[in-house]
Amino acid sequence: MKKTLFLICLCLTVAAASAQVSSSSGKSYTTFTGVDYVFMFNGITTSTEITYTGTGAVINWYKFTDTNKTNSISNQTSISPEDATGYTLVVDGKETTIWVIDYNNYKPVLTGITAQDNADKCSYVDLVIDAKIPTLSYQTPAGATKTITRNFEITYTTLSWGGSAWQDSTATVKLTAPTMPTTETVKVPYKATTFTLSGDQYATDLGITITPAVTTYTPLAVICHETSVVVTRDATNEADRPTSAKQVTGSAPLDMTFYSNPNDPIVLYYNWQIFKDKSKTSLISGRIEKTTPYTFDEAGSYVVKVTVSNDGTCSYSDSITVTVSTSSIEAPNVFTPNGDGYNDEFRVAYKSIIQFDAWVYNRWGRLVYKWSDPMKGWDGYIGGKKAAAGAYFYVIKAVGADGKKYKLKGDINLLR
Repeated sequence: MKKTLFLICLCLTVAAASAQVSSSSGKSYTTFTGVDYVFMFNGITTSTEITYTGTGAVINWYKFTDTNKTNSISNQTSISPEDATGYTLVVDGKETTIWVIDYNNYKPVLTGITAQDNADKCSYVDLVIDAKIPTLSYQTPAGATKTITRNFEITYTTLSWGGSAWQDSTATVKLTAPTMPTTETVKVPYKATTFTLSGDQYATDLGITITPAVTTYTPLAVICHETSVVVTRDATNEADRPTSAKQVTGSAPLDMTFYSNPNDPIVLYYNWQIFKDKSKTSLISGRIEKTTPYTFDEAGSYVVKVTVSNDGTCSYSDSITVTVSTSSIEAPNVFTPNGDGYNDEFRVAYKSIIQFDAWVYNRWGRLVYKWSDPMKGWDGYIGGKKAAAGAYFYVIKAVGADGKKYKLKGDINLLR
């Protein structure tokens, strides 16, 4: 409890140490060390005032230069301030220190900004800055001069990947004065853009417009974001059915289309390479179009790599890994074509089968049905009529994406 009361008393003491002052035409700041207030004005005129708004009885204003406070400049609630001048307000023996700045005397002039190719022009661009920024500072009652940091920024539009397409995005580079560089190196944009140098925060606070410096720039940098679309299949008897993703794994055949998604119109050339292994040593296909299709009908891991470039100065690569499943096939021994939506057809369970033929015979060896698509099957009809319940004989020949050959023979029981 005593600690709590002490903290409350301390806060009240700190609050009471600074008198309440304001100005209808300026902006006050209480975040600078060494003084209680810094007032900035958009021009100081004869009507500019700083006013004490508290309820103290005895009021006196002194300049910082009057270190002994022997010459009060006013005992009224308001004074007409001067630029680059410090004041001490004494109210009932309690002091408040104030520094005054006429911002009009310290306006930055952003003369120009020029974009130049960096040595690594595919990754960065150099921005040469021409700016005249007067030092903004204040003094403490003890005479110490402190520099005020002014914030500036360079903004420009580039591209960012939005999940399915490139989108415009704003890049921002923060700068400060008085340590403003004459050259700032930034990440190169991926589209023709405008670099804009603007600031500072105090001009914004005061409603002052500082003319920004701008320059246009067309980069050489290229980028792409490879995506793919795979032909999907909905037959539930196929395992590892393909799905479209960055990492594609699925049952063969995988019919795919690959998209380079470059930062047009800077990209001029495309080079597609399809490798049979992840080490990218076994090249099986090369193409030069913007978008390329390919069918994977052999089991294994593949890397599909695209490299985009402009006039030969800059290039960028992206890739997608494709894994084609090894093959398998199994035939059931019973099916129930009763229309309940479950096990209504004689179908094989399979994955990565690229050649398939199946025949069904009745007990007398007569062919009753045949098909060549592993996604399909026999529905239990012969010549449009329901086949009799009982045992039938099947023969299945198939080839897997891994080259494995299958020959299945057996009985299938039709139950109704």
